[in-house]
Amino acid sequence: MEITNLIPHIEALIFASDRPLTTLEVTELANGAFGFMEDKITLDQVESAIEGIVEKYGSDFYPFEIRQSGGGWQFLTKKAYHKTIAQLNGDKFLKRLSAASLETLAIVAYKQPVTKGEIEAIRGVSSDYAVQKLLEKELIIICGRNEKMPGHPLLYSTSRTFMDYFGINSAEDLPKIREILADQLVEPTVMKDTLPQAEIPKEEKESEGEQDILMEVSEEGELIEKNDEGE
Repeated sequence: MEITNLIPHIEALIFASDRPLTTLEVTELANGAFGFMEDKITLDQVESAIEGIVEKYGSDFYPFEIRQSGGGWQFLTKKAYHKTIAQLNGDKFLKRLSAASLETLAIVAYKQPVTKGEIEAIRGVSSDYAVQKLLEKELIIICGRNEKMPGHPLLYSTSRTFMDYFGINSAEDLPKIREILADQLVEPTVMKDTLPQAEIPKEEKESEGEQDILMEVSEEGELIEKNDEGE
């Protein structure tokens, strides 16, 4: 089948789907629609057709576009029309996640799979309500149990709805901690050894003098010691 003839069928599939469709799913659905054809539609043909669709709706003429988000392809309204369509659902559409929910969601996203106990150990407070709200919004899911921990606690991970909500396709697309904190990064802090001078052997005082300890924050947010070689 010619790519130009295939394009409107792919557009119809993506438009009518209630969830993002992967390129492989589009290929299988298209072949199902044209089962009478001897030559099967290939993945390469679908990819070429989707490239044409992306280019087509990239024009300023259209208020919507086709994007790969939430693990597959879907039609989305362009950002310039956000305030316009927000009027359809009022405050409900504009409602944001609370700070507690965002903190909990961030921990799940970067530490997944993670237990509620681990979440609370990081946050320092109970996370029952935040976890429950995220489950209700389907931003996180229960993905199993930690069989190595006492009581086999539930494990939580992000969902396809989470990927769709933030416009990413997998957890690998999340920005790295170093990228997020790029503007806040500072040089390692020089910390003086706090051991009282009276407790330091005399020979060490004479040979090494006062010791400086370089400390820095790792990408995981942990405080680590850094030696003179930068390791």
